[in-house]
Amino acid sequence: MGKYQLKLPKMGESIAEATITRWLKDVGDTVEIDESLVEIATDKVDSDVPSEYKGKLIKKNFEVDDIVKVGEVIAEIETEMIENDQPIIKPKETKKEVIQLESDEKPSDEIELDDIPSLELLDKENLIHSLKDETKTDKFYSPLVKNIAKKEKISNQELDSIVGSGKDGRVTKQDILSYVSSRSNDANDNISAEINSSREDQILELDRMGKIIFDHMSNSKKISAHVQSFVEVDVTNLWDWREKYKKSFFENEGQKLTFTPLFIDAVVKSLKDYPILNSSIVDEKIIIKKSINIGMATAVENGNLIVPVIKNADHLNLKGLTLAVNDLSGRARSNSLKPEEISDGTYTVTNVGNFGSIMGTPIINQPQVGILAIGVIRKLPSVIETDKGDFIGIRKKLILSHTYDHRIINGSVGGSFVKRVAEYLEEWDMNQTI
Repeated sequence: MGKYQLKLPKMGESIAEATITRWLKDVGDTVEIDESLVEIATDKVDSDVPSEYKGKLIKKNFEVDDIVKVGEVIAEIETEMIENDQPIIKPKETKKEVIQLESDEKPSDEIELDDIPSLELLDKENLIHSLKDETKTDKFYSPLVKNIAKKEKISNQELDSIVGSGKDGRVTKQDILSYVSSRSNDANDNISAEINSSREDQILELDRMGKIIFDHMSNSKKISAHVQSFVEVDVTNLWDWREKYKKSFFENEGQKLTFTPLFIDAVVKSLKDYPILNSSIVDEKIIIKKSINIGMATAVENGNLIVPVIKNADHLNLKGLTLAVNDLSGRARSNSLKPEEISDGTYTVTNVGNFGSIMGTPIINQPQVGILAIGVIRKLPSVIETDKGDFIGIRKKLILSHTYDHRIINGSVGGSFVKRVAEYLEEWDMNQTI
């Protein structure tokens, strides 16, 4: 027999640690290849850590809520060994076990374990209980979903009301967790109403994500010397171009053509012109990144923000950027991003105009040195210069707010960069297609 040490894997250069949120296996449990042992949370996304070998869990080195550094040993697994002391990698077995329900059930109530999705967190007794409960509803729920419902005290009636996103409308793990989250928010609203009605101060506890954001933003203000530059941009041509192509793009691709990829396109071009903005500071050294990886701040249902990253954005055309934006933002809101999809960003864009804000002064996303906020597009009376004189007309305008690290980016460079972004937007090629 031998031992395999399960370590916290690297999840991107900007992620150095994670928090243990739940153990999926207990000491003494058997572990299959690629089976998840523990759930973790980074500063932006939740994930799990699978085993590379088959064996038995013999030791846990951390408890729930402990913080683990990348590379630290989370647990130890006892594995079978061969002569050269290397663990034997066995394919997952397809052993079938039949559970017979108690005698008061119908004889036909035999279910093979292979036919049941995900047996995480369930022992045989709980599985039997779940299967018996399954007969009380017309819908099928996996043992994992049933176990979460039991833990969260969700009634069968409530469970039946959840709209499933799985095959044939089946309720997935993410569906029920989203329901639990929304139910908690409703409960907090009710509690708030009760507190307010009694005219007492309202006290709210930060959730785990809130605490992580709290620390991340506070540290950024301590690390970087934040300074801002602002530019007003006439995006009338950009607006008209999008109006021209958004219908055909939806018909051809089945997706919306939003302004976000158009803004990102201008940012990518400007980063090529001012590569110092596509850098980070490490030990008083400036590292200018070869890849342009654009983070885009995305609001999720609970009010928090997550920043999925478009890798190698400079290698994508306008259509590629649009598809990437829609894919990442959609999966960000459904909490289905992978750790590597929120790491290694080199510059960040946030569209504060989505919330009706004219402009904003965002905090730099460490270890980056700049972030651009895009304000709401407004119709404004403007002076239009022509060969025949100046006229007053209605134009569509917005304000770009550029926050940059004054330790290495001076006002001339920081201001010139955002001005260049504005120029690319104002000089939008009306003849290009998507």
